[in-house]
Amino acid sequence: MKAVIQRVKEARVSVEGRVVGEIGHGVLVLLGVEVGDGCRQADWMAEKIVNLRIFSDQAGKMNLALPEVGGSVLAVSQFTLAGNCAKGRRPSFDTAAAPEEANRLYSYFMGKVWELGVPVQSGIFQADMAVSLVNDGPVTFILESPKKAGAAT
Repeated sequence: MKAVIQRVKEARVSVEGRVVGEIGHGVLVLLGVEVGDGCRQADWMAEKIVNLRIFSDQAGKMNLALPEVGGSVLAVSQFTLAGNCAKGRRPSFDTAAAPEEANRLYSYFMGKVWELGVPVQSGIFQADMAVSLVNDGPVTFILESPKKAGAAT
């Protein structure tokens, strides 16, 4: 499972000109699900994102996590994160999870974020989405969950 996390002042996702998810202060998460990912990877990703200390404390140091700053998550499915651009000029998506499994784990991830006490909004799986955001910093991180034999559930 791969994610691009951007600290934002605000973010929204629209489908066909209609806002379907919107947050203020928090993180925009572009989430890609790959073959072999399971609940363990989604649990790891949700816990890592919720507890990542990427918000400034009173001294201006990145020392606070989402729950401490009252932040939210806007999660957007992003299968192109599984794209491999190493060969040729057209990305290969051989490592992207099948849509049904990707949607299940995307939904599971959002549920886990909610269970961890952080409000979460989302895009619409497989929709053509327009994502807008106001970066805060900008602060951007790329995360990849650990792959372990037998880890998929």
